[in-house]
Amino acid sequence: MTSVTLDRSTEGAAPFALYVHWPFCVSKCPYCDFNSHVRGGIDQLSWRDALLADLAHEARLLPGRRLVSIFFGGGTPSLMPPDTVAAVIAAAQAHWPAAADIEITLEANPNSVEAARFADLAAAGVNRLSLGLQSFDDAALAFLGRAHSAAEGLRALDIAQRNFDRVSFDLIYALPGDSEAAWAATLKRALALGTSHLSLYQLTIEPGTRFATMVGKGDFLPLDTDPAAALFELTDAMTSAAGVPAYEISNHARPGHESRHNLTYWRYGDYVGVGPGAHGRRLGLRTVRHRKPENFLSAVARNGHGIVEEERLSPGESADEALVMGLRLREGIDADALAARFGFAGIVDWARVDRLAASGHLERQGSHIRLTGAGRLLLDAILGEIALAAPIASSAPPPRAAQPESSQRLAVLR
Repeated sequence: MTSVTLDRSTEGAAPFALYVHWPFCVSKCPYCDFNSHVRGGIDQLSWRDALLADLAHEARLLPGRRLVSIFFGGGTPSLMPPDTVAAVIAAAQAHWPAAADIEITLEANPNSVEAARFADLAAAGVNRLSLGLQSFDDAALAFLGRAHSAAEGLRALDIAQRNFDRVSFDLIYALPGDSEAAWAATLKRALALGTSHLSLYQLTIEPGTRFATMVGKGDFLPLDTDPAAALFELTDAMTSAAGVPAYEISNHARPGHESRHNLTYWRYGDYVGVGPGAHGRRLGLRTVRHRKPENFLSAVARNGHGIVEEERLSPGESADEALVMGLRLREGIDADALAARFGFAGIVDWARVDRLAASGHLERQGSHIRLTGAGRLLLDAILGEIALAAPIASSAPPPRAAQPESSQRLAVLR
């Protein structure tokens, strides 16, 4: 893979991240509400051309920035031909100067046919793999609708660790009937496998999924709130003791091994999203691509991009989103700096912040606030408590960095 050397003149350029969505899966998992689709046949050349065209469109609107991460998500991007992955990476690094230590992540399933591609994906430029193990138990995998066995998952993890510098894997817990003893045994096993990053998600029943239909019919009962909270606390304690603490609500890493791509989201940096259903945020605009693959292809052929909606975010909307995202991180936020970034004198109710600090749900040092362990269990309620309905206006104009850097504005496309 050819890499663009970072020129000294671009080292100070504002960083951003690139998300590439591959919408196709072999089958749809019953808990999944992501934009994923099952198709009998895929015109790979057409898809490569469409992704490259969509990417080129974003490059024209966001010149002169420094690319710090690329994330291939889905769907099942490990089903992408490695030469398509390589083409997207090469195009991105031709459009923008890349950080010398650019992080390039690809999500993968542990099926044998996909694991066989890991070496080719590494050769294409991927240097971090996110593996969807989900469980070490065959019965749990069957319940979750996964196509791989526990043994197959462990073999795939071994192959991944031999081919990629950094490997993360996902587990889903708080399944119906889950117990602290069973989850502790699973987590102990996970922590012994040698990866420096774990994504540990509680099962949630999302509207529109097959699980939502099953719960509505009484086919199974989700785990109650109190046992689920106990599992969350157990997770925090065990991962912290193992030196892989949570740096975000569901993501755990050894220091220095956090997902740089996802940190861009949570720290409210700019990111470009290309591919069906991809969201992006650039220069104060929220972008959304067509979700249905066929509609996305038609839009790219017609317009040169797959955008279905583009909306200017108000300073208040941006400040609110940045507060919500930032408090997910263990590091927390500097509320005054965040307010100033969007041209406000204040975005939180400090009296309420202090009450929640006194109750042990927040920690405060000056204008820096972060959730405690107890607070992380109540994130949504705390956000609703401390966020000002209307941020306090500043007498000074918003700083120049908070203003759009481009006057280009696309019409909303329906």
